[in-house]
Amino acid sequence: SVGTNLPLRLCYVAADSGKDTGDSGVALKKEIGLVSACGIIVGNIIGSGIFVSPKGVLENASSVGLALIVWIVTGVITAIGALCYAELGVTIPKSGGDYSYVKDIFGGLAGFLRLWIAVLVIYPTNQAVIALTFSNYILQPLFPTCFPPEKGLSLLAAVCLLLLTWVNCASVRWATRVQDIFTAGKLLALVLIIIMGVVQICKGEYYWLEPVNAFEPFQKYDVGQIALAFLQGSFAYGGWNFLNYVTEELVDPYVNLPRAIFISIPLVTFVYVFANIAYVTAMSPQELLASNAVAVTFGEKLLGVMSWIMPISVALSTFGGVNGSLFTSSRLFFAGAREGHLPSLLAMIHVKRCTPIPALLFTCLSTLVMLCTSDMYTLINYVGFINYLFYGVTVAGQIVLRIKQPDIHRPIKISLVWPVIYLLFWAFLLIFSLYSEPLVCGTGLAIMLTGVPVYFLGVYWDNKPQCFNTFVDKMTYLGQKFCVVVYPAEDKPKEAGGIELKEEKSPLAGEDNEATK
Repeated sequence: SVGTNLPLRLCYVAADSGKDTGDSGVALKKEIGLVSACGIIVGNIIGSGIFVSPKGVLENASSVGLALIVWIVTGVITAIGALCYAELGVTIPKSGGDYSYVKDIFGGLAGFLRLWIAVLVIYPTNQAVIALTFSNYILQPLFPTCFPPEKGLSLLAAVCLLLLTWVNCASVRWATRVQDIFTAGKLLALVLIIIMGVVQICKGEYYWLEPVNAFEPFQKYDVGQIALAFLQGSFAYGGWNFLNYVTEELVDPYVNLPRAIFISIPLVTFVYVFANIAYVTAMSPQELLASNAVAVTFGEKLLGVMSWIMPISVALSTFGGVNGSLFTSSRLFFAGAREGHLPSLLAMIHVKRCTPIPALLFTCLSTLVMLCTSDMYTLINYVGFINYLFYGVTVAGQIVLRIKQPDIHRPIKISLVWPVIYLLFWAFLLIFSLYSEPLVCGTGLAIMLTGVPVYFLGVYWDNKPQCFNTFVDKMTYLGQKFCVVVYPAEDKPKEAGGIELKEEKSPLAGEDNEATK
């Protein structure tokens, strides 16, 4: 029969099979060490941003000097935000990142809205942008005199997504190894750009770095446009909080989470600033703005017959970025389903591989839908505004938690000056972005607010019709059979005379049920 206990029955079968479950049943494995944690942060931040955003930042900043200041300030603000998230991550050590923090501090509705906008806009859009950048850099050398066809870009991006979804479904270890390898590759690509920039400066090619020329505007300065430049820059730094989504899979999270943040953010800021300095040693602002593939144009001007190295390096970088984004965003949807805010099927993991296959498939499908839109810069503005909105809400939650629960155990405790600085910058950015792009920002807010009725109908309303519950049960059952997944055991079951006894909350019915073997 199909009923609300079905996920628990299948969990019983998995525990009884004696295969790859261990004493604690099926659960997420702690397989992410410090190196892999740094790889996740660096790999997610350095995806497509440094190869796409320089054009958007420069276009809105109106001068080379101000664009470089935007990159530096955005890096500093990112580091401050990461400090705040480090405290929250070790105070509330749950997978799901800012979704889990917002839900625990401000309640279910606020957490659901964060999850809702992430499901509909933020992560599918982020992954689509990175995948499109990957395909753009792969195909650009094949179309030297024109832009690659849009259908070709979308098709290759879809192939990239499908391949990496399969890798992530197959093994957590495979996914982290892919992340480590491609993170090293993308750092080498950026080191090559920086070295060539240093060589250019030694040759005297620093016209656009001289203060007189650097701050010469090619269009009138505008505060709203400068705010959009920060949004474009924040997209390039996006991913700094992704490690918080996989806290439960970290080895010794209280130590490795803050260490990984302190190592990765300064490294990325250094690389970004010097990569942009290198760009302007070889290209004028007009040349940079005219290019859809900044690093390729840079390589063509300086590498000659070896210019093919640059598009390949960038493609490898963005390939790793797609992998990291898939890995972490699927964990967000997994955490949301475990809390009852998404269908319970998304909270289940494979009985042998211990990977959240339904959440990964859902992430992949939602991203494939986003690939229908090829205007990357509009997508970036959507993502930047909504991301910063919830970054600010989460950091404000840190202050609220200090007031509401001052005595809670905090392995890391930072000064409240830092969240206040972050929130002041956050307010400036959102107000002027809304002023400058009211349609884009307003549309993002409207999409977020559509989650309010969905929350009250889907989550808050307990007494749903029996026919609806039966339908959901049947769909969950079919999904479990198709993906071979079960609901994970969160706690190690107690053993007594060969009998395991544990009590879990049914992910479908919202009632306490007893599963006994």
